[in-house]
Amino acid sequence: MDRREHLPSGIEETTEELEQKWFVGSIDQGTTSTRFIIFNGQGDPVAKHQKEFKNIYPHSGWHEQDPLELLQSVESCIEKAVADFCAQGHSVSEIRSVGITTQRETTVLWDKFSGEPLCNAVAWPDTRTASLVRELKSRPGADQLLEKCGLPLSTYPSSVKLAWLLDHVESVRQAYDNGRMAFGTVDSWLIYRLNGGKDREGGPIHVTDSTNASRTMFMNLRTLSYDGELLSFFNIDPSKLQLPKIVPSSHATAFGSLASGPLAGISIAGCLGDQSSALVGQCGFSPGQAKNTYGTGCFLLYNVGTEPVISKAGLLATVAYDFGNGRKPVYALEGSIAVAGAGINFLINNFNFVDAPSQVDEIAQTVPDNGGVFFVTAFSGLFAPYWIDDAKGTMFGITQHTKKGHVVRATLEATCHQTAAILDAMALDSGKALESLAVDGGLSNSDLCMQTQADLSGIRVDRPAMRETTALGAAIAAGLATGVWAELEDLKKVNSVGRSVFEPQLSTEARNKSRKRWELAVEMSRGWMQDIESP
Repeated sequence: MDRREHLPSGIEETTEELEQKWFVGSIDQGTTSTRFIIFNGQGDPVAKHQKEFKNIYPHSGWHEQDPLELLQSVESCIEKAVADFCAQGHSVSEIRSVGITTQRETTVLWDKFSGEPLCNAVAWPDTRTASLVRELKSRPGADQLLEKCGLPLSTYPSSVKLAWLLDHVESVRQAYDNGRMAFGTVDSWLIYRLNGGKDREGGPIHVTDSTNASRTMFMNLRTLSYDGELLSFFNIDPSKLQLPKIVPSSHATAFGSLASGPLAGISIAGCLGDQSSALVGQCGFSPGQAKNTYGTGCFLLYNVGTEPVISKAGLLATVAYDFGNGRKPVYALEGSIAVAGAGINFLINNFNFVDAPSQVDEIAQTVPDNGGVFFVTAFSGLFAPYWIDDAKGTMFGITQHTKKGHVVRATLEATCHQTAAILDAMALDSGKALESLAVDGGLSNSDLCMQTQADLSGIRVDRPAMRETTALGAAIAAGLATGVWAELEDLKKVNSVGRSVFEPQLSTEARNKSRKRWELAVEMSRGWMQDIESP
């Protein structure tokens, strides 16, 4: 098939030029840092820049971010990466388009007339809504939400964050009552501002894609449109706030173009929630394929094909990707873990057990095993498949024998145990156990962690050499819309060289014993957020 058949009108380039000359940029806006990476037609990164930003913790369980700082981090990364790209002898005119992938559920509210944020963004791990969630679970219709939107009631989705802000922040309530409020997840906010915001000629761009919209609890999973009954359950009047238009994840024009900076005029042609983007970046295009991203949190997606599967085992149903152009949307089962790399950061920042993430394996290997220590890293409660909102981080099995290495091992194992539990739940829902798990994200750099994952899960772990798969997924979405790649088949060889495979080495008996001890620790961590009345 000639790629030129899929190019936007007016673009006439040869196959050879597309493969060797064209590049795609990718904005990867995560929970703790932002990246901008420029990929070539083979999916290899040729230039990038990364910048961390401040996370704000006003109270225990609260987690906020400054929406303007998120925007500034993106603009800075684009500027630095493009400078590197041009220093290599390339030209900005060779960048065909830009994709964007962002943290999901994080909720941004802004004044649609001024374009300025109404408050800090409430980040996805924030648990201030725990008591509201308990109240919502008792409302009529609560038991019907999962079937409609694929998500259980928890502190996780954007819906409960918006409801809390409307109840507790006066400026938000006033903007809502006056019809001035725009709502969005981080993708919507960044696309709005990168297009020029309120000052854009032709009007603002306020859109989202279905992977991000499926994390709000406002979108019907089957129709991919906002659902009046879902909005009504959360007491949201759509006439009082501006919701982003839901569009396919890959589209040549729907996301507009960059209004300023070194890439001014270049189209934003792809948009995916970060975990969907990682599945795309791992080329998980066939039902039965799965990936796990070990970032700040840990997220496992399992491709279930073109019909959603509503979990009976504590998982989420979500949109994996929707590439439009006559293709059906693809769905996934998802298991989310709140703490993965964040557990290592906790050891670094709070206990000084580790000086840098690169030292994790070295310190963990100073001891042969966990010494009987189990660390339930429930800093934000426990997500799938447990959904325990009132758990707190708890450590069991500490004795005078316990050393730093035991705690580091227990921290790594906490992520691996939760991943293994999610894999078990996926096997229950799908009726088939996975044979292999594709992995990426910062914590996947740890050979010990990946071997532990294989041991505790009992399945092969497959790690690519190039692990910027989240950014690559957004680049793929943009490239598909603008002719860099024509069809998914063109991506079979992307990121396929130099993969590492970890095979299970632990006996079945030892694996089962460790898993049972972990489940006991989980049960013992319940209830720590409950109020205890004085006698």
